[in-house]
Amino acid sequence: MTINCLGKLVDLSTPSVMGILNLTPDSFYDGGSYQDLDKALVHTAKMLDEGATFIDVGAYSSRPGAQNISEEEEEKRLIPIVIELVKAFPDILISVDTFRASVAKKAIESGAALINDISAGQLDPNMMEIVGNLGAPYIMMHMRGTPQTMKSFTSYDDITKDVIHYFSERVALSRKHKINDLILDPGFGFAKDTSQNFELLKNLSLLKSFELPILTGLSRKSMIYKTLGVSPKEALNGTTALHMVALQNGTKILRAHDVKEAVECVNLFNVLK
Repeated sequence: MTINCLGKLVDLSTPSVMGILNLTPDSFYDGGSYQDLDKALVHTAKMLDEGATFIDVGAYSSRPGAQNISEEEEEKRLIPIVIELVKAFPDILISVDTFRASVAKKAIESGAALINDISAGQLDPNMMEIVGNLGAPYIMMHMRGTPQTMKSFTSYDDITKDVIHYFSERVALSRKHKINDLILDPGFGFAKDTSQNFELLKNLSLLKSFELPILTGLSRKSMIYKTLGVSPKEALNGTTALHMVALQNGTKILRAHDVKEAVECVNLFNVLK
């Protein structure tokens, strides 16, 4: 349960938190909040102070139906911020949320430590080769289609079995490309309806059969706020409740907007163990 990030071994036997830094104007919860460099630096400092082990930086909105942007636009939003974050916080472990191999390469060369790919290499056939050559840890997520089309790909015979089969294939392919450090993300909200999301969360422990760290991204998602009849801004309490369920089912990384509350959840979980 260790991964090599920029030559530093990070122990994931105890769960950790990945703070979210969205550089997009249209993300479902905090779109447009951190496109400005000063605001991005302040928010990153806050998340690190609150106990985030990783900062996940994304410049392409992957919410359902989000607008597609060019590779050039994604790089323009992302790379200058990555460079400045590394300058401001020399020990920072940046995860870059991208499915494009060229963006991943430039991000790692600019000081990022991990690649977080919502498509597990399906949207860019060069991604796994690039990640393997870079020697970076690779977060692979389960998704069907694209952010623009995924809502039409929610038909499964058995959501849990299908996700496990998907990871069996993607893990095998990543090993062929000599990717050593893998993290699995079941992709809550990506090509899954609300009932499927909850079924997958209930069965999350079955992913432990891969003997790889599991990352869970539940923070303020529609499976929470639609079930509770609230807005994303009112979904923190629901997020924390499901974070504990995820930890009890084997999650090693909580990807969260609200780092302080997620870290508190991890601390309480550690006492229960």
